[in-house]
Amino acid sequence: MQDNVSHDAEDAIYPPPIPIRVLRQGVNVPLRQALAGGGLALIVLSVPAGILTPHVPVGLPMAVVGTVLLGSNAVWGQRWLSGVLERHPKLEQAMPGWLVQLSLGRQKRS
Repeated sequence: MQDNVSHDAEDAIYPPPIPIRVLRQGVNVPLRQALAGGGLALIVLSVPAGILTPHVPVGLPMAVVGTVLLGSNAVWGQRWLSGVLERHPKLEQAMPGWLVQLSLGRQKRS
């Protein structure tokens, strides 16, 4: 009688397990978008901060941190920043190489 019993558990086909990196990407998406939004807010707020505090350099570090956050955490931020640097090549010339590397992941154009 045992010969007629099917072994469903042994013959079952299971889907492959989900890689951990996929789970991490799914969890990190809202966090990365929040960081990118915070970077955009820092860039926008750096202009009034620079105007309101002319003797204390607050606006420039805010803009640098915002640029790094925006460029490194969102694809749309990288596209936006690349477009700005394409339209204004003097801005890229004024940026240090490490900032271009951190925010866009490429070398500075000469």
